[in-house]
Amino acid sequence: MLQLQAIEVEAEAVRVALFPHQASSYASGSNAIIAVGESGRDVGRVREQLQLIGNGVRASHREYEFAESHAAIRLRMGLGMPGPATGPAPLDVGLRGATEGAVRDLTRILELLVGIPPAAANLAGAIVGPTDVGAVLRAIVAIPALAFLKPRPITVSRGESTTKSVDLSAAGMLRELDHVGATSEGEIEVMQVDKGGERAWVVLIPGTQPGNPPGGGNPLDEAGIAEALGYNSTETSKAIRQALLEAGAAAGETVVAVGHSQGGIHAMNLSKDKAFLAEYDLKFVVTAGSPVGGITPQARIGSLHLEHEQDWVPGAEGKANPDTKDRVTVTMTSPVILEPGEDPGIGPAHKLSRYEEGAKLVQLSSDPSLAASTAALGGILGAGGVAKVSRFKLNREAPRPLGEGGEESRGTCWRRPLTASHGLLPPTAWNPAGHHGDQADDDRRENCGPEETVDGEVYRRVATEPGCQGQHGRVDDNREQAEGEDRDRKGE
Repeated sequence: MLQLQAIEVEAEAVRVALFPHQASSYASGSNAIIAVGESGRDVGRVREQLQLIGNGVRASHREYEFAESHAAIRLRMGLGMPGPATGPAPLDVGLRGATEGAVRDLTRILELLVGIPPAAANLAGAIVGPTDVGAVLRAIVAIPALAFLKPRPITVSRGESTTKSVDLSAAGMLRELDHVGATSEGEIEVMQVDKGGERAWVVLIPGTQPGNPPGGGNPLDEAGIAEALGYNSTETSKAIRQALLEAGAAAGETVVAVGHSQGGIHAMNLSKDKAFLAEYDLKFVVTAGSPVGGITPQARIGSLHLEHEQDWVPGAEGKANPDTKDRVTVTMTSPVILEPGEDPGIGPAHKLSRYEEGAKLVQLSSDPSLAASTAALGGILGAGGVAKVSRFKLNREAPRPLGEGGEESRGTCWRRPLTASHGLLPPTAWNPAGHHGDQADDDRRENCGPEETVDGEVYRRVATEPGCQGQHGRVDDNREQAEGEDRDRKGE
């Protein structure tokens, strides 16, 4: 600006210096004076416009800083994401794209996905930062009261096997997957397909099946989301490998994985699981309503991702799916209406039946990328036919019993049962579900330890936090205290 002002001053000085020469040639002198004057004024107008632009930029910068500060506050508080609504209108709990950008609402998203207490989600987000969903989930799991969300080994048992005609298009497999999820809990389905004399295998993984409480025996409950996003599906991937082995899949044979919601995360995690890929040839993954933008598959593994702009779940990881030759994402935009009396769940656009409709449209599309994806899947599995279909029950192991070692092993505290003679409030104890309750509640917990009689009084051993610190006291101190009270009461 100072340079432009200097040019203006110099132009004015030149104009004034021309006045004495105006009489020598009136016409040309006058034109020269006018031209220099106009040039100076042009420079002045440019300077004024630049000043206006600069003022606007500074104002925008202030607004940006304010917005960032506001977002940071909301981020740490876990606010901003609208809660579910009900009624016949479309349920916009958050558009997929908006959810991807709403990193400030990560803790609210995790509350909805995993069902964790808001305080725990907010604390974890404040500690590790908001941008890494996996890191936040691992921080949540590290909270002692939420340790039940931590992955545990999964056992696999074979269920019924049938031979039936199957539709191996994306829509057909999603329809079969919907049936699996609706007719079972904690089960996956493995289909053996014969194409041109070569065998291929399809694994169908249902979406989240709410646990009561989470972290129980069903590995597809809310704790399964923590395992999928926070721990790369380590235990579930092992279970899927075991199911394929028991179904008869040989090493090196072709596999296609299909999953909805949480199941889609598990399916996509197979595409980067070195142990799984060393044993089987994963060719293709189909996901429906799954947040998988942060998962990078190994080269030459194709994938089709079905998402809906009214479904916030696919954006829950905060990352959009990369657009590559082998990776195709289809975003559905059709309006979704919540019918009267219809269970909204976590959003009607998230229902698998709606993604099946989208898969049918993909199959009919002439778009080059969609046609190529459809052809790739068809080339692997064919159009369909008779297949051997087997169900496998997955069961998450219970927390390790006391005294077996390992990080889940806990100390032992002895609690006196509440009787009239004690005159004490029910003691606080730790139970396997990670909550606190009175002794009567703990007596009903199947993982509570055996009873022991001391001086005619019955004591029960209950699981506690490692070392029985804090309100629980040190290991066995409570028992010693109780025995001392008995001696005092008896006058010993």
